[in-house]
Amino acid sequence: MDNNGRCQLYKSGKTVGVTDIDKAVAWPETGRIGVQMGRAEKDIYRNELAKRQQIIKDANLPVIVILEGWSAAGKGSVLGSIIKYMDPRFFKVYNMDVISEDDKRKPFLYRHAVRMPEYGQFSFFDGGVMDEITREYLLGEINDAEYNTKVDSVINYERQLRDNGYLVVKFFLDVDKKTQKERLDKLADGKNTKWRVTEFDKWQNKHYDKCAKLYKQYMDATDSKAVPWHEIKSVDKDDVERFVANTIIASIDAAISQPWVADIQENKFDLSEVGPLSAITLADKELTDEEYKARLKVLQKELKKLHNKLYQKRIPLVIAYEGWDAAGKGGNIKRIASALDCRGYEVFPIASPTKEEKNRHFLWRFYNRLPKTGHVAIFDRTWYGRVMVERLEGYCSENDWQRAYNEINEFEKDLYDWGAIVIKFWVQVDKDTQLERFTLRQNTPEKQWKITDEDWRNREKWDLYEGAIDEMIAKTSTSFAPWYVLESNDKKYARIKALEIVIEEIKKRL
Repeated sequence: MDNNGRCQLYKSGKTVGVTDIDKAVAWPETGRIGVQMGRAEKDIYRNELAKRQQIIKDANLPVIVILEGWSAAGKGSVLGSIIKYMDPRFFKVYNMDVISEDDKRKPFLYRHAVRMPEYGQFSFFDGGVMDEITREYLLGEINDAEYNTKVDSVINYERQLRDNGYLVVKFFLDVDKKTQKERLDKLADGKNTKWRVTEFDKWQNKHYDKCAKLYKQYMDATDSKAVPWHEIKSVDKDDVERFVANTIIASIDAAISQPWVADIQENKFDLSEVGPLSAITLADKELTDEEYKARLKVLQKELKKLHNKLYQKRIPLVIAYEGWDAAGKGGNIKRIASALDCRGYEVFPIASPTKEEKNRHFLWRFYNRLPKTGHVAIFDRTWYGRVMVERLEGYCSENDWQRAYNEINEFEKDLYDWGAIVIKFWVQVDKDTQLERFTLRQNTPEKQWKITDEDWRNREKWDLYEGAIDEMIAKTSTSFAPWYVLESNDKKYARIKALEIVIEEIKKRL
């Protein structure tokens, strides 16, 4: 184990290096690395790994184990041995080699993010994002800029996982060119194993030096104190199994004995000035019924045509709505949605997170709701709950919501880099108008379902919320995902303005 918490084991013939992981296993009694384990004691580390399932459950620690490496390096067989004695109810294994057609139409991190485990459980990945993007680059499917953008996204994503309580343990199984060729040939000659050798496997061996150079560059770029790489020369299966198991054990014990302290990241994106809300004029922002009906008909007709073009060009659209209670979000969304092809959009009303959602990174439930390319996702309340409701009601720590500004910007930047149009609306009303609408709802039987005790409690915290909203907009109105304020004392005015903005943003992209 080196100074960065990174394990390495290289074996040549019968000589095992001094970095043998036998000398770097952590035990619960000590919480430290440095206790000797004998080579023949396979059952010991298997039992210790099985015990860690209860330990991480009690500690509410989610663990992601990623096995990367060369084709024929033995990732699958080692993974099978590692999980053999674990309780299958509390881990999941994912083979990431094949990308489904649906996944191809989502952001590239989507299929990894939606598979993150619940707190207190394991997720094992046979292959991961490294294999995916290095393969794309090697085969010329993405250029230098696209490759570098994806690497940056991986760095941010892994840091976010660690900062949000996840332990990520990454392994790279190394094998030399000659050994890989021998293993591939043996597999290809077997009646029941030849299907496992792909054209890329053969290409990889033929271009071994080129691949090795890129793999090293990738690992150097994505190696960090928070999420280090652990490398092993895959010569002997037992050595690799023991190394992987003991590294997982050591990493879990270290994570529990020395909890990770997340830093607040400085903003690195260009921001535009919007607000503060108190400076936004609501007077004279209104339309007559005749003006409204005429403009609505024209704009909805235009949006319908543009939606068809979005689908043809496979451009995704994400529209995010936030706003005061009773500001008119629902009616605004309805006027946009009714202009879209019903087969190509979905509206997501975001309520309090479910138990399953609370037990994961706060962005997990939004990754699960992202649209396919060419489709539209409309969010009625969003990931910004982290820096408003969760912040003010104490549902997360100060460190959590302070970090969230940057995490959200990174999330939206990934959507933009994927090709999405990201439009964010804040629906604004003044305090008197809100009170009028609350009173109307309370006094109208068919509208009483729209008003709750929580709405009244939130109203009492108007000034606190306004301060949080101003900070949210100031820190997250980026060049790629700016905020637009919809003046909604007159709901008709706000609906028309929203339609105009959506149409303008689509036209810009087209």
